[in-house]
Amino acid sequence: MLERLRLRGRRSRRKPRGLLLALAVLFLSGLVTGCGDEEPLTLIRGATVLDGTTAAPVVADVLIRGERIAEIGDLGEVPGARTVNGKGLHLAPGFIDPHSHAAGALISADRSDARALLLQGVTTVLLNPDGSGPIDLEAQREALMVHCLGVNVGLYIGHGSVRQAVLGMEDRLANADELVRMQEIVRDAMRDGAFGLSSGPFYAPGSYSDTAELVELAKAIAEWGGVYSSHIRDESNYNVGLLAAVDEVIAVAERAGVTGIVTHVKALGPPVWGLSRHVVKRIEEARRRGVEVYADQYPYVASATGLGSALLPRWAEEGGREALVERLSSEVELPKIREAMEENLKRRGGANRIQFRFAASDPSIEGRTLEDVSIERERDPIDVALDLLRVDSPGIVSFNMSDDDVERFMQQPWTMTSSDGSYPPWGEGVPHPRGFGSYPRKISEYVRNRSTVDLVSAIRSMTSLPADVLGLSDRGRIEVGKIADLVLFDLERMQDRATYSEPYQESEGVVDVFIAGRLVVEDGRPLGELVGRVLQPSGDS
Repeated sequence: MLERLRLRGRRSRRKPRGLLLALAVLFLSGLVTGCGDEEPLTLIRGATVLDGTTAAPVVADVLIRGERIAEIGDLGEVPGARTVNGKGLHLAPGFIDPHSHAAGALISADRSDARALLLQGVTTVLLNPDGSGPIDLEAQREALMVHCLGVNVGLYIGHGSVRQAVLGMEDRLANADELVRMQEIVRDAMRDGAFGLSSGPFYAPGSYSDTAELVELAKAIAEWGGVYSSHIRDESNYNVGLLAAVDEVIAVAERAGVTGIVTHVKALGPPVWGLSRHVVKRIEEARRRGVEVYADQYPYVASATGLGSALLPRWAEEGGREALVERLSSEVELPKIREAMEENLKRRGGANRIQFRFAASDPSIEGRTLEDVSIERERDPIDVALDLLRVDSPGIVSFNMSDDDVERFMQQPWTMTSSDGSYPPWGEGVPHPRGFGSYPRKISEYVRNRSTVDLVSAIRSMTSLPADVLGLSDRGRIEVGKIADLVLFDLERMQDRATYSEPYQESEGVVDVFIAGRLVVEDGRPLGELVGRVLQPSGDS
C-alpha cells in the first residue's frame, strides 16, 4: 500500500506533477525498489499494550493485516495468521527519533540495516538536524534507498546548509536578495517532502544569522505546516545565554506561525545548572498563549560535539577551515582566540569533562580526556586543543549537565525522547553511547530505576508525541488503521549496554520489531529485512 502523502495541519494539498511524481511516490513507498513487498497477516497474542497515549496499559491481542493494525481485543483464533506470543511482554508503537545523525550510516552498504536502532525499538528517525545535511533532498532520498533501509526516515532541510550555499562562511547578515534565495531553497525542500527546517545558530555559519532571518525562513515552511527544530543559539552562557536562546525559538515559532522544537534541550555547564526551571516556565508561558513549542531530549548527562564548536569563538571560524588555521598562526588573533577558549573550557566544566570521540590525526587520544592528554604531554589543555585544531577537527563527548536539570526536562509532557545519535563504522572512534542505548536507557534508568517518569509517559514521549509534533498521522499509536510499526519488549530486561568507554554495545530487551507489518527483529535478532521507507509528512486532508 502506498505511503499516504496527505498534508497535515495547515498544509494545502499538493498538486500532482505527472508521471515523474507518481514514479517518485512508488519509489518512496518501497514498491519499485525490491525492498520488501509481501503483505503479512500476524496475530500478537496476549501482550500488555501501551498504545502510545496516556491510556493505561491493557492486555490484548493485536492483529496486523498487511501493513496496518486491523483489530485489537480478545481475538481468539485467526485462520492463516502467524501468531506471536506476547504474554509477559509489552507492546508499544515503534519508537520515533526526532533528532538523529544516522544519515551517514544509513546510506552505507554495511550499516543501512540500522540494527543498533532496531535493537532499541526505533522504527523511524528524522535526519539533517542542527541545520546540517544536504540541500538537495531528492538526491539524498535516492542515496538512502540505494541499499534499502532498515528503518523509516524523514528529512529536515538544514538552515546552516542553506545559508552556506548562498553566503558561504561569511559572518554577516543576509541581504534581501540572499534571503529570497534561501527561502526558495527551503520551499524546494518542502516540495520534496521535508518535515521542516532545522537550525543550529550555535554553530557557524548558522551563528552568523539573526532571529529575523530564522523567522523569514520559518515562514517558508509554514506554507506546508512544517516544524522548526533548533539546536538553540546558546545552551549555556556563550553569547546570548540559555534563556534568551530558548526565547528565540519561541519567537520564531510565534512570529512564523509554526511548531517550534528546542532540540536536545539541556542546561550546559555549571554556570547555568538549575536554569531548567526557568526554561520550563518560559515554554509553559508560551504554550498557554497558544504557541506550539516542544522539546526533545536524550537521557544522558553528557553531550557530544566538535572540539572547535565547544571551545572556539565563532568569529574565528569565519571563512572556513583554511581561514581558521591562518588565525591560529596569527600573532594578533591567536591571543584573542586563546582567551575565548579558556573561558569556554570553564563553561564546559574543565579539561577533565572533555573526552575525545575521534581524532583522525591522533587516534591514540580517542576515549581519553583532554586533561589526561595534557598531563601526558606536559602541556596546558588549551595548547593541546590548539595543536589538534591546527591539523584536525576532533570530536568530543562533554560531561556538562546536572541530573536535576535532565530529570526536570524529562518530566515535562511536551518533551520528546531523542538520541542525537551517530553511528560510525564499528570500532571507529569512541562515539557517545546515546546512538546505541538512548531508548532502553530511558526505560531502564529513568522509569525502572529512578522512577523519574512512569512507563506510560516515557512511551508517549517516544511515540505519539513525536508523531503528533511531526505530522506522522499514521504512526505513533496502536490503533486500528494505523501503520503497524510496533515494538514488543521485555520490560525487566530492557537495558542499554553502551558506555562512554565502550559504546559499541547493542541494547537488550527488545524482542520483536515490526515495520509496516513486516517482522524485522525476531527474538532479539535483526532479520536483515530492509523494509524502511523515506517518509513524507502526512495528516488529515
